[in-house]
Amino acid sequence: MDKRQQLIVTAFELFYRHGIHAVGINQILQHSGVAKKTLYHHFPGKEALVEAVVAHRDRNYLEWLDTRLARAEGDVPAVIEALFDALDDWFNDRVELLTAFHGCFFINTCGEYGDPEHQVHRRCARHKAAVLTCIAGHLARCGLEPEKARALADTLGLLKEGAIVQAHVTGDKQAALKGKTLATTLTAPCLEPDRSGNS
Repeated sequence: MDKRQQLIVTAFELFYRHGIHAVGINQILQHSGVAKKTLYHHFPGKEALVEAVVAHRDRNYLEWLDTRLARAEGDVPAVIEALFDALDDWFNDRVELLTAFHGCFFINTCGEYGDPEHQVHRRCARHKAAVLTCIAGHLARCGLEPEKARALADTLGLLKEGAIVQAHVTGDKQAALKGKTLATTLTAPCLEPDRSGNS
């Protein structure tokens, strides 16, 4: 791992556990073992490092989610099940790539960057949109029309976000499984074939 990546990984671990504004540059340097001159060679300031950390988490999370959902190609209920089973693994610290669960890094970060026009906040919003696009893409590959796939992804996204907050704020590690049950119940009528004879 090069020095730049080492700084990003270390900063992410500290930001995710303690919060961005609670962690100073010196703390990152101490934990990473990287010299201050090297840090400022790669990042002009903490804000640039924060943006790199957000991009790092965005990339890792989306790659992980896409891989997990790809296992259920061809069947919409299986994609739904795969989504919430993946969340269950994350909430219960069974995903090494994502590190120990401390809630949603992007929700946490938006709590510290409340201005919707701030670059960091906007990056977090783009991540959430990309997650929905990922879910919708897998649903569409199961044969759903794009509009229906997007509408279902939006519904699943709301349930996903609620499960993440429930798991983080209340410590309910079964939140993803509860979300899966609710998602299955809510979406089942939408997935039944049309027997009315209407085209």
